[in-house]
Amino acid sequence: MAILSGSTLQNVWFDIIDMPLGTRLQKPRRHGLTMVMDKGLGLMETVELLSIGSSYFDFVKLAFGTSALYNRDLLIKKISLIKAQGIHVYPGGTFFEVAAMQNKTDVFLQRAQELGFSAIEISDGTISIPPETRRQAISKAADMGLIVLSEVGKKDPSENLSPDDVANQIKLDLAAGVQKVILEARESGKGIGIYNDKGEIKKDLFAKLIAKIPDLDSVIWEAPLKQQQQELILAFGPNVNLGNIPPGEILALESLRVGLRGDTLKTVFEQNLLGCHQ
Repeated sequence: MAILSGSTLQNVWFDIIDMPLGTRLQKPRRHGLTMVMDKGLGLMETVELLSIGSSYFDFVKLAFGTSALYNRDLLIKKISLIKAQGIHVYPGGTFFEVAAMQNKTDVFLQRAQELGFSAIEISDGTISIPPETRRQAISKAADMGLIVLSEVGKKDPSENLSPDDVANQIKLDLAAGVQKVILEARESGKGIGIYNDKGEIKKDLFAKLIAKIPDLDSVIWEAPLKQQQQELILAFGPNVNLGNIPPGEILALESLRVGLRGDTLKTVFEQNLLGCHQ
């Protein structure tokens, strides 16, 4: 099955309809990034995803350690398909942690590059990794020409980091060479990081955190749930970086970003109405 060009799909309505929430940055872009969490799509599913939505996402994470379970030829072909559409692909950070636990970070990075991965995630969400090991892994991956992402935050809610700790780690990772820092929220988006057990943003924590992060464009917010995506878009605009998006939600998220979904369109309408009465 041939993969349609993203630009072929993109301009069906845009020449006559303005996007209510404003213009999205076009690819390749440094902001407004969307990271898809892939828990095991087959080749045909990957082709279909790319055909309908390749214009609307920038990274694919092969979640957890799932990339270890693929047939080698299948994995290489899948990586190649994704990269051919200008999308970066990388193994989940948990797999890096397995390599770090076994003192095999160097060979892990080498194998990832051999397989064709264009990016890598450095994290310590499950295990403790010495700061110098983390810094060296980031530096080595960057020297190899990989796009380096890091993840900050713990997967165990009892180990949640303070805003100061999160902000400090972000600064250290950026200084070491990462291009974007992912803020942990797991697949569920509940009871982790900035979210409470219902998946709602903890307002006080959120306010403290964004006040301490010097460059919010350097952050990718994991936001698997629609209500989280909506709040972050309304807080930062359509070009906020969002991650852990389910493959089937790509167009739904893009609709939220540009105001083509009632949840964000209503805000634009109310703002316009308010402006008319002032």
